[in-house]
Amino acid sequence: MEESEVLDELLRALASRHRRRILLGIWETERGAGELADLLGLAPATVSEHLKVLRKTGLATMRAEGTFRFYRTCPQQVRYGVVLMARAFPGIEQPAGFDTSPPEI
Repeated sequence: MEESEVLDELLRALASRHRRRILLGIWETERGAGELADLLGLAPATVSEHLKVLRKTGLATMRAEGTFRFYRTCPQQVRYGVVLMARAFPGIEQPAGFDTSPPEI
C-alpha cells in the first residue's frame, strides 16, 4: 500500500471522535472492550466495531488471554501517521526524533 493510501486509512480511522477517545482510553494501559464501553458510556457493540477499525489500521493492538481480549494503542503507528502527514504537506518539518519507517503490524 502506498504512503498516501496508508495516510487516508489512518485519517479515516481518526475522523471518529469515539475512536480517538478509545485510543486515549488505551494509550497508557490495556483494557477490554467492556471496560472501554463503561469508561466511555458507549454500547459494547459500538466499541467492538470501533476497535475493529483501529486494529485494521494498526492504531490499536489486541492481546488474547484465555477468552479475554485486551486492547492497547500502538504509539508507533500514531507516530507514523504524524510522519506521513508531514510528508504529505511540503514545508512541514519532519518531527524530530521520530522513526520515519512504518511499524510492523
